[in-house]
Formats: sequence, structure tokens, C-alpha cells
Amino acid sequence: MSVPETSIGSYAFALCSLLVITFLVLILLRYFLPLRTTPAYLLVPVFLAIALPISIILLVPIDLASTSSTSDEGSRGICLPDRVMLVAWRSAYWLTFVLTWFILPLLGEYTDSGYRIPKDRILYSLKQNGRYQLTVLSCGIVGLTYVFLQNGFKGTSVQGLIMALAYCWALVQAIYLMGHGLVAVPRKLVRNANNEGRLKRIQIQAPKLHEKLQDAITELNEVEGVLTQLSKRKNGVSRDHQEWIEDLVITSSISDSGPEPTRSLPNHAVPAVITDRYLAELGRKLRRARHKRVRFISEWDGLLQQATEVGKIVDSAGSKQLFFGKPSPDALWLSRFSLLHPYTRYLLYSRVIPSIKLVSGFFFSLASVCIVWSELIKFSAPQLSIISLTVVHHANSDSGKIGFAGQVIAALWIFYMCATALASFNDIKIWGNRALVKRNTYGESACWYSGQVAKLTVPLSYNFVTFLPSDIYQKTTFYHFLGRLIVLTPLGKGFDYFFPIFILIPVCATLFNFYGRIQKLSGFGIYEDDEEEDPSGYGTTWREGRDLLERELSGRGTDGLSTPLDGASSPVPPHQRGGTSTGNQRNLRAPALYVPPAQRTPLPERQGPRPSTAAQAAEEEDDEGAFTGFAHRVRNTFENVETPDWVADLGKRPKWMGGTDGNQESSGRAEAGRGLGRWFGGRPSDGRVRL
Repeated sequence: MSVPETSIGSYAFALCSLLVITFLVLILLRYFLPLRTTPAYLLVPVFLAIALPISIILLVPIDLASTSSTSDEGSRGICLPDRVMLVAWRSAYWLTFVLTWFILPLLGEYTDSGYRIPKDRILYSLKQNGRYQLTVLSCGIVGLTYVFLQNGFKGTSVQGLIMALAYCWALVQAIYLMGHGLVAVPRKLVRNANNEGRLKRIQIQAPKLHEKLQDAITELNEVEGVLTQLSKRKNGVSRDHQEWIEDLVITSSISDSGPEPTRSLPNHAVPAVITDRYLAELGRKLRRARHKRVRFISEWDGLLQQATEVGKIVDSAGSKQLFFGKPSPDALWLSRFSLLHPYTRYLLYSRVIPSIKLVSGFFFSLASVCIVWSELIKFSAPQLSIISLTVVHHANSDSGKIGFAGQVIAALWIFYMCATALASFNDIKIWGNRALVKRNTYGESACWYSGQVAKLTVPLSYNFVTFLPSDIYQKTTFYHFLGRLIVLTPLGKGFDYFFPIFILIPVCATLFNFYGRIQKLSGFGIYEDDEEEDPSGYGTTWREGRDLLERELSGRGTDGLSTPLDGASSPVPPHQRGGTSTGNQRNLRAPALYVPPAQRTPLPERQGPRPSTAAQAAEEEDDEGAFTGFAHRVRNTFENVETPDWVADLGKRPKWMGGTDGNQESSGRAEAGRGLGRWFGGRPSDGRVRL
């Protein structure tokens, strides 16, 4: 049987899409992971956990068009047979399910384990994940009892329960993260459109990040101090433990630089009996502390880079000429070519890019409003869903309702929903020490982040499908494979329709800054906003961050961020340098430590235009509150009053008592060593004591 021409084009499009997705995922992995040194058992699952969710974003529009395609050849979308769609959904869903709930959690603990032998690492991983899996199994037994009582003993009951529980748990997390991101992403774009405000937020963020960096360095020094004491006692342990300790010393910076002389630890830091469990925990702490330091050094360098670039953009407002200096060797290849005139570059960074950010912020704000509106009315009035109106272009057609344009718009909607949910991971600080670092992401963090991508994509995709009319999405293969099992019981059907309404909670919490108010009342916060500043004036302020950044940039020079460091300054031990795993570490500089004012030596002034005193005074006056400004003005009024001459003469001695002329002697109040001040313990200015 000959294949229609449209089917051949659809197959070609699907194949090209898979190739493009593979290429993009490899580029993404290369940015965060060293591909050459990352083991295959870690790289392949992480690759699949990212590539499969991206393919689902394209699979949903194809499924919609395959069951609701138009009869017009010109507007017909990408369509595939039902059998192909079923195989694609089964493969994508169950691979994603197994990666999310079994492979990636076990692999993350296996990577984080401090044991040397693979068998011990596997047992440790099974033990750490066993508690969580037992909890999930207990909930599954309760749910299975409810399903059996509701629908009887059927073969599809167990499968439906597993899929429904996984969907509901992931939907709870997805709705919360997406609700936060729908507000945070557009607001961040609008805020960053103002370069002055962006520079101030960077200055507010600098002291917090610098403090975290110092804590990370201190933590690593403490762990290496314990390892130093342990290496001195390695002759009194078994041969296996001696080799283990030597391996730990090699992986640290002790073997090259030696322990720091200031590192002092109590004698009981090392136990009397060395066991496998103790060495494994010590190796785990050492690996985490090293990656933590690399993480914050990378973030600190990035913050300094932003501060330098934004500062130059702000300073170029007077000269209309913008120079960024020599680009960093690790910068993107596009950034290494300077094809713009300084004036053209000034217009681009001061006018064009802020305007694009502002327009994009308002556009994404409208998209967020449409998503929230569709979540609220999809059960009561689905025909009023704005998302449905943008996807379904042929609502009155009997032969089909979704064409190629509807497929493209549907894919963009799903991508935006997933992007806002994933963007919230950087704002909500409840994920421990996990972070994505350029070319140095920790293996456990890579497994965890890829697992979250795989976990959130399926519920968000099905949640998007429910925005459409029921006569459209109930015909899809996605609904027959997953949706009918979710609504198998009345409880599952009600949860699927009514729970997304709770998206208003994270939306309102982010929009009205409930996180900041809760943090001020309880002292505990999960959301860090760079805009926040301590209103009392005694905490982290933008002035403190400005001084800190100026000290750091003055120590490096005005163009220090673009100058690569030598090997001695790299935070990664020398034995780990080289290759793609640490190739970027020459760009990770140690921070400038804070020196108290009494011990601080004057630093060279930063080159470039400096704001005048009047400008600084006006800037500080704008930053302070109304009551603080009024108090400062009252205090200045009394301090600047000139002392009358007759008051100043009260402290002078007559000439017959050894006094001098008024031009040669200051008032008694101003100088304690002359006049009446001497009677109350004052001394002459030259330091002599009169008997």
C-alpha cells in the first residue's frame, strides 16, 4: 500500500525533530557537564531524561492534529497513524516513569556515595532510596484498596493506580512551581529592562553571595583539616584503609598545597576507630564541599561579570560610547567578535535590549494571565478558554479543527508552561546544595534536575490538553493512554478538574510578596528576592554591596574579569585540571576576603568616571525613607550652627595667666588640652602632662 504524500512529510518531520532534539540536548549537557570525563552510566540516563520530555512537547500537538486534522491540504498539520502514536506514547511515558522514580534517584545516591567499591555504593543507594520507596508503596496500598472497592478487581486497576498516583503527585509540584514562575519570569524581564535598578539588585545580592562563598571555603577547609589529621594516623589502620585515605588525600588540595597553618581542629575530630562508614562519610563530605566551593566561586564570578558590564552600560550614558574590553577566553564564540561601533553598542545595550525585555515582559505577562484564566474556567466554561481559542482554528469544521498553525501555538504554550515551572527552581531555595554549574555540575545534582524535568513535563502536558474542548482531547491517544486512567474514579476526576484552581495560591504569594512577609515574621524564607533590602538599615544594603564589588574589582583591575587566571589560583586541585572537566576553572577566581577597617590598606581607585559628591548625596537621599531623611536634616541643622565668639572666649586664659591670642589658640571645647578642658583630665596636644 502506498503511503500518502502528507504521511511521508509527517514521518520526515518527526525524524528531523528527533535529530534536532538530540543535538540540542547534547549541547545542553556539554554546557553543564564534562562529556569526556562523565561516565556513560550517568550521561545516558540524564540525556534520556531531558530528551524524552522535549519530545513529549512535540508529541502532544502531533496527537491533537492526528485526531482533529483539517481537510484542507494547505493547512493540514503533522499527522501520524494511531498505532505509531500509541507506541510513541508508551515508549516516552514508561521510559520517563522508570527514569523519574527508580533509575535517577538510585543513580544520584550512587554518585553521591563515598564508598570505593561499586557493590557498597549500590547497597548504600538502595538503602537511601528504600525509605522513600516504602513510603510510596504504603500510599499505593491504600490507593489500591480504594480503586478495588470502586471498580472491582480488574487488570487495569493496578496500572491506573500507578499512573494516577504518579500524575497527582507530580501535578501538585508542577502547579506550585508554574504558579510561581508565571509571575516571576515576566517580572524579572521587566525589572532587568532598567539598567540602574538591575545594578542595584546586583549590589544587594553581592554580600549574601560573598558570605555563602566564605562559608563554603571554610567548610572545605574544615573537612580537609580532618583529612590532614587522619592522614597522620594512617599507619595505625589496615592496608585497605590506608589506600582509601591516600585516595582521599589525592582528590583534595592537601597533596599539592599542604594543610593551611591556620586550620585548627579539636583532637576528637578523628575517632579512635576508623571504619568504612566513617571514611565513606568523610569522602562524601569532601566531594560535596569541593563542589559547593566551585559552585559559589562560579556564581561570584558571574555576579562580578554582570556588575562590570551593567556598570559600564550605566556609565556610558554621558559619553554615549560603550566599551566592554577584551572578552574572556571562555566566552561564547559570538561574544569574541566585536563588529559594532561603540556608539552602536551603546544604543543596543541601553535602548534596544531594554526595550525588547520590556515588551517581552508584558507579552509573557499576558500569556500568564491567559494560563491562569484557562485553569479557573476550564471546568465551568471551557468555551471561554483563551488557550483553546488560540489552538482550535476550525471549531465549526466537521472533518477537523486543528491545523499546522494550531500545532505550533500548542507547542509554544506547553513549552512556556514547562519553562516557567523549571525557572522556579532557581528562586525557591528548598533543594539543598543542588545547583547547575557550568562544566562542573555535581553528578547527584545532574540526576536530580533531569529527574525534575522528566517528572513535570507529563502532568503539565496533560493539564494543557484539558484546556481544549472535551470533544477534541478525548479523541487523542494521550487521553486513551493516560487520561481515562486518571479519571477512572470520581476522586481522580475531581482532583484533575479542581486542583489546578489552587494555582492562585502561588500566583498571589509571588505577586504580593507573601514570602517576604512570612520571612520577616518567622525568620524562615524559601524565596530569595534580589529586590528586598533590610528596612532597618543594619542588614544587607546596596551600599555594602557596592563597596564590596568596588574592592573586588579594584583588586583585580577594571578589566580583571576578562583576564584568565593562572593555574595556581584555580579553586580546583591541580591534579583535576585539564580536559573538559575542569577546562573552565581558570575562570573561577578566589574571592577577595573582607578586611576590617582597622586593618584595611587603601586600594587603588577604580578607573573610569566617578560620580560627583552631589550625585552621591542625591542618590543616598533618594534611597533613605522620609522619617530618616527628616532626622538627618534636623541633626545637620544643629551640628552646622556656628559657635558665637563670646562662647568660644569662655575657655581662654588671660595673658597674665599664660594665655595666648585667640588666633593661636582654639576654643576649650574643641581642644581638650587647653582652657577649662585641662581641669577635667585634658592633655595638651603635644602629649605632655602638666604637674
